[in-house]
Amino acid sequence: MMDQKGKMIVLTGPTAVGKTALSIALAKEIGGEIISADSMQVYKYMDIGSAKITKDEMQGVKHYLIDVLEPSEEFNVYRFQQMAKEAVKEIYQKGHIPIVVGGTGFYIQALLYDIDFSTEEDHNAFRIELERLAAEKGSAYLHAQLEEVDSVSAKEIHPNNQKRIIRALEFYQLNGEKISDHNQKERQKEAAYDFSYFVLTDDRKRLYQRIDERVDAMLEKGLLEEVRHLKEMGYQRNMVSMQGLGYKELLSYLSGECTLDEAIYLIKRSTRRFAKRQLTWFRRERDVIWLERARFDNNLQNILNFILKNIKI
Repeated sequence: MMDQKGKMIVLTGPTAVGKTALSIALAKEIGGEIISADSMQVYKYMDIGSAKITKDEMQGVKHYLIDVLEPSEEFNVYRFQQMAKEAVKEIYQKGHIPIVVGGTGFYIQALLYDIDFSTEEDHNAFRIELERLAAEKGSAYLHAQLEEVDSVSAKEIHPNNQKRIIRALEFYQLNGEKISDHNQKERQKEAAYDFSYFVLTDDRKRLYQRIDERVDAMLEKGLLEEVRHLKEMGYQRNMVSMQGLGYKELLSYLSGECTLDEAIYLIKRSTRRFAKRQLTWFRRERDVIWLERARFDNNLQNILNFILKNIKI
């Protein structure tokens, strides 16, 4: 029947928790194809810092929204939603099941509940003005403005997250409504898909240790050289892509603004804080099944077996 909702599986969780290996095992088990809900893996040339899945790691599983945009292009929730919906359509046409994998909670929400961004499309003037103010006075200045009009969003958005601060201020200006109120209403909408939503997580101490070890491994693989190469190609820190964790800190080092040790410290600290904010977001979502690694003795097969018993396909 045409009005029947399509099946979808969401596998998310904080950065470095181990989503990639589990998603591949799941996709192979059920004949699924994977849509990346990651704000950085969509970019070309940004492989190490984004922990981008490799061809070998894919094990033949089809992936979407990986390695498709130039770092000079802007990638936001609206563009993700449009690209992801096209991917879902293609996957359904092939008779497969879409598995949405990644840690960007707002992207996932926008897809599941088909959030309407139509009022925001071609309103660049105010955004440009906010970007100018950020360049002149810093993100903290804009964050203080956000605190005045939407204190809930100001609490949720880190003062250094310029992209989200600007989006929240822009939304308020264009719609006369707080984006926090809008998001709360959108969460109450009926989902566009018949989904199963899993959040993989770990003990905080272990998760933070995994994050630190991952950053060390990225540096050993050549993250600094990757950032240097991107800089030489002309990609600058004011681009959305270069605001990614690991990239902006190492650009500061390459510009002589801090030592390498200071940059590495900032990468690890910022990534831990990011993981904490991710978990806060997922706790607010509806119909979520939590996968605590310790509960499954940190065994991938045990987690996979549990998912297979609890998915709606």
